[in-house]
Amino acid sequence: MKIYLTPGPSENYFIVEEAIKEALKNKVTAISHRSKEFKAIFEHTVSELRELLQLPANFSMAFTGSANEIWERILQNCVEKESFHLVNGSFSKKFYQFAEQLHLSPSKYEVKFGEGFEVENINVPSSAELIAVIQNETSSGVQFPVENIAKIREKNHDKLIVVDAVSSLPYANLDYSVIDSVYFSVQKGFGVPAGLGVWVYNDKMIEKAKNLEAKGKSIGTYHSLLELDKYAKQNQTPETPNVLAIYVLGKVAEAMNKKGMAMIRRETDYKAELLYHTLEKTEFLSPVINDKVKRSKTVVVANVEKGTSSDVVAFLEKKKILIGKGYGSYKDSQIRIANFPTHSKELIEQVADFLMEYGK
Repeated sequence: MKIYLTPGPSENYFIVEEAIKEALKNKVTAISHRSKEFKAIFEHTVSELRELLQLPANFSMAFTGSANEIWERILQNCVEKESFHLVNGSFSKKFYQFAEQLHLSPSKYEVKFGEGFEVENINVPSSAELIAVIQNETSSGVQFPVENIAKIREKNHDKLIVVDAVSSLPYANLDYSVIDSVYFSVQKGFGVPAGLGVWVYNDKMIEKAKNLEAKGKSIGTYHSLLELDKYAKQNQTPETPNVLAIYVLGKVAEAMNKKGMAMIRRETDYKAELLYHTLEKTEFLSPVINDKVKRSKTVVVANVEKGTSSDVVAFLEKKKILIGKGYGSYKDSQIRIANFPTHSKELIEQVADFLMEYGK
């Protein structure tokens, strides 16, 4: 049986199969999203995620179809004219392009693919209403240290700060006192089948949406932030959602809480260090990111020094391990290895051994 270390979708968390069987047995997929049964599922999932992420009381949570959808919702609901974007890879660039497509006037601080941001070089225009921070760029494997978000906040008290943590949560230990929103999808760090986005937002985001609506700006329809929030307060969603995914996510968050985030973070650090150490030892692969502080702990990206990424992928696939190729124009010259909570220490140790064999 193949094991998926692709950076999303990735290997399912160990309790997912049992949770799906339990859900089907209890006919969770047939219940109404207005029923007391669904409200209980919604409430349980939100409660477990709040504990897992250590969310303050002034933050709320809504479910969408994907993290990509949340880009659009953020721009529609919380930007009147201008957003500011940190761009260093394909996904952070797409968020910026969404703003252009919505006929806003976005600005950006962009560095080359695979490079990190120097905080002292980030100058946010005074006209920007919202700052889009990419905490972990899935395409290039660069992380923005969470403590640097506070440095951005120090100079921008009047702006909304939203954080893309799609491939770093639940590992990322965010300081919610310096951000206004964070979002993620479930098929990466949470190991849940794809088809669900989670949007976490505070009261300032709600107030911005209300202000824009009062000015006559369209903030969307059934999935406007105000509509999502109205139903979330009742443990509901505006429309029939992916009930199965919400149910399974709640079970996964519950299992992670039992294990404890301290343990999950320690294991993630260990596995990441092992992978990067292996890449530095082999002459056929090398880390893309030289600065260790900026290396993602959850998506490890390497240059292929001998052959192509297809060669490495094929080599590992023979051993029943699936990894990702590089993203976009780097698909032939780089590989990406997921390091999520669902990937055990023993598995990563085995992968490290296999990588040392490659090219010999």
